[in-house]
Amino acid sequence: MAAITASMVAELRAKTDAPMMECKKALTEADGDLAKAEEILRVKLGNKASKAASRVTAEGIVATYISADGKLAAIVEVNCETDFVAKNDDFLAFSKSVAELVATQNPADVAALSALPLQDSTVDTVRTALVGKIGENISVRRFQRLEAKGAAAHYIHGGAKVGVLLDLVGGDEALAKDIAMHIAASKPKSLDASGVPAELIDTERRVAIEKAKEAGKPEAMLEKIAEGTVQKFLKEVTLLSQPFVKDDKLTIEQLLKSKSASVTGFTLYLVGEGIEKKVNDFAAEVAAQAAAAAQAR
Repeated sequence: MAAITASMVAELRAKTDAPMMECKKALTEADGDLAKAEEILRVKLGNKASKAASRVTAEGIVATYISADGKLAAIVEVNCETDFVAKNDDFLAFSKSVAELVATQNPADVAALSALPLQDSTVDTVRTALVGKIGENISVRRFQRLEAKGAAAHYIHGGAKVGVLLDLVGGDEALAKDIAMHIAASKPKSLDASGVPAELIDTERRVAIEKAKEAGKPEAMLEKIAEGTVQKFLKEVTLLSQPFVKDDKLTIEQLLKSKSASVTGFTLYLVGEGIEKKVNDFAAEVAAQAAAAAQAR
C-alpha cells in the first residue's frame, strides 16, 4: 500500500475541488495513483470532480500570425511567471515575432524555433536577454502552424489568455469570427468524434459503468448505459455537434452547411493549460522567516 501524503491529497483536491477526506479516501482506494483517484471521485461526485481541469494555472499569452492572403498562419503560447509581465510591451513584441517565425520558417519543434534568426541574433538569445531585462523566466511552450485550405482566421480572448486558430473553407469573415469565438467559449476537444482521444472515451465509459453499478442498474444494461453516456460526451466535446453559442437551435455543423462552408481544422490554446502553478502561502512564509530570525538571535 502506497503512503498517502498531505501533498498528494492537496494536489488531488486542487484538481477536483473535492473535500479533503474524500480525496484521501480516493487516493487510498487507488493506492496512490492520482489519475485513478480522480476517476474514483468522478464516479462518486460526478462532473464536479473534473471542473478544475480547465483552470488556468500559469501566466503568459497566446499570440497569432496570419499572412496577408490568409493562407499561412501560426499560433503560439509563450509563458512567463506573472500576469504583470504578460502585459509587458517587450514580452508582447517577442511573442508576436515568434508567431510570425513559426508561420514563415516552419520549425520542426521548439528547439528548432529557438535556433532561428531574430533581431540579428537567435530566438533563444533574444529570449535570454529579455529574461535578464525583465527579471522573470520566459519560455516558448508550444506552437501550431497552419497552411490553410481555405482562409485562416483567429480569435484572441481574455487578455490573450485564450487563442483560437482555424481554417475555414467557404463562408466569409463574419462566419469565421463567429466560429472562432464559439471555439473559445465552448472549448471543443476536436472537430468530430474521430479526433477525440481514445483514452478520454474509455474514461467516460468506465465512469458511466461504475456510476450505473452504484445506482443498482442491472448488469445487462451497463454497456447500453455506457454507450449512451459516451455518445452524449462526444456531442458535447466535438465542434460540429455543439450547439452554436449565438443560436443553440443550430449545431455548428448545421450553421456551416447553411453557409456552404466547412472547417478543416482548428487549434485552441488556453494559457497555462495543464501546468500546475506554484501557490505561495504568504502566512507560512512570514512564520518561517520569523522562526529563522528568532533562531539567529
